[in-house]
Amino acid sequence: MEMESTSHEKNGVLFHWRRRLKALSEKVKEYMGEAAVKAKKLGQDDPRRVIHSLKVGLALSMVSLFYYFQPLYDSFGVSAMWAVMTVVVVFEFSVGATLGKGLNRMLATFVGGALGVGLHHLASLFGDIGEPIVLGFFVFLQAAAMTFIRFFPRIKARYDYGMLIFMLTFSLVSVSGFRDNEIIELAHKRFSTIVIGSLACLVISIFVCPVWAGEDLHNLIALNMEKLGQFLEGFGSEFFKVLEEGEPKNDKSYLQEYKSALNTKSNEESLANFARWEPGHGRFKFRHPWKEYLNIGVLIRQCACRIEALSGYLINAESRMLQAPEEMLEKIQDACMKLSSETGKALIELSWTLNQMTHSSSAGTHIMNSKSAAENLKCLLKSRLWKEDTDLLEVIPMTTVASLLIETSICTEKIAESVHELASLAHFKSLDPSISVEKSPSGKRTGAKQLSDNKCPHVSIAICGPSLAFQESGTHNSSVRKNSLRTDG
Repeated sequence: MEMESTSHEKNGVLFHWRRRLKALSEKVKEYMGEAAVKAKKLGQDDPRRVIHSLKVGLALSMVSLFYYFQPLYDSFGVSAMWAVMTVVVVFEFSVGATLGKGLNRMLATFVGGALGVGLHHLASLFGDIGEPIVLGFFVFLQAAAMTFIRFFPRIKARYDYGMLIFMLTFSLVSVSGFRDNEIIELAHKRFSTIVIGSLACLVISIFVCPVWAGEDLHNLIALNMEKLGQFLEGFGSEFFKVLEEGEPKNDKSYLQEYKSALNTKSNEESLANFARWEPGHGRFKFRHPWKEYLNIGVLIRQCACRIEALSGYLINAESRMLQAPEEMLEKIQDACMKLSSETGKALIELSWTLNQMTHSSSAGTHIMNSKSAAENLKCLLKSRLWKEDTDLLEVIPMTTVASLLIETSICTEKIAESVHELASLAHFKSLDPSISVEKSPSGKRTGAKQLSDNKCPHVSIAICGPSLAFQESGTHNSSVRKNSLRTDG
């Protein structure tokens, strides 16, 4: 009986562990499947990530040759490991980031190594007793000074990595020279291998499927501007349709895309910093005015904050939490819808202007229309829009929506001024006034055709002073997005 009970207990324990191992294997399979799906999505979202991974592997394989081939190893010895370390820490996703780190590392290594060798010779003049004291004092002095300098915002933004490498190289060379007599040879090998590793990163980053931070910044600003325009273009009709019918549209994804523009400040600043290191490429010349993109980004976020408030009122309207007097709706509906639509169209036109780096006059037309609608809406708000016995709590939400639309129009004018300033500094090309750009029903440009008749006189429109001017040529229908006339601005 005891043997049977013991055997039964053993079978129970084995069955228990077998079941746990089976559950564990199923969890591992499930986890690996999820990881594979995420990895596939990550690569599909931006295929450049896969290419970057291959580029890093190629750079590491190249510098590893210093260990694999005996003649190269005999020349550099163990110092060849610095080339491998350099590739690991220097190679970044974009050309600008890699170039900035590579140049910082090479220059800081050279200066730090040279000063370290000089300090070693200076300290040797003080004898065996004074040498470690002098070395310790200067190591402390440079470490304290460089650490304090790193707190300066401009230094931290562009040269922080260089300051760090300078401290490391200076300390290593000066301190190791106290025990090693071959200090010059040590510094030479270390600097040579670091230069080789940095150059390998730069060559592969620039010439093998380069990723330009400046181009990413340019596209990011244009895309954020377009998202705001899409929201405003559809907000008016959607908002008043909900108030009147209580049934929102089925597809409202375009009303949520603006949210990504609220959290791009750090990304824009990083891309602008990296872009300053990049050489001229494509449409972007050397010393392109990247700071102007940051100014435009600030204005876009200010506009997005107002759009966020408008979105909140739209949500309240959908949940029937917002009610407005009918007599008030009838008076301000057209003005609000026109203001929202024209402001959205202006932002979309400015986005196209920025994306194509081409002067456009259509944005000026839409801005003038939005200013006219804003003035009309202001006049309506100053007049008596509701009955005397109307509850003010029902009036306040609608007046707030109207005020937000007016503020959004003002923000759009500021964005237009900044885009015009960027166009002047970057020398945007002028579009041939005899060319008409076709739009698809979605609002995207699909082609161009020559205009055979252009009999209308030229009209010059000035917006916000003499700093911003647009010209319109020919007949332009601002309410139709399928076809728009591109003229020289």
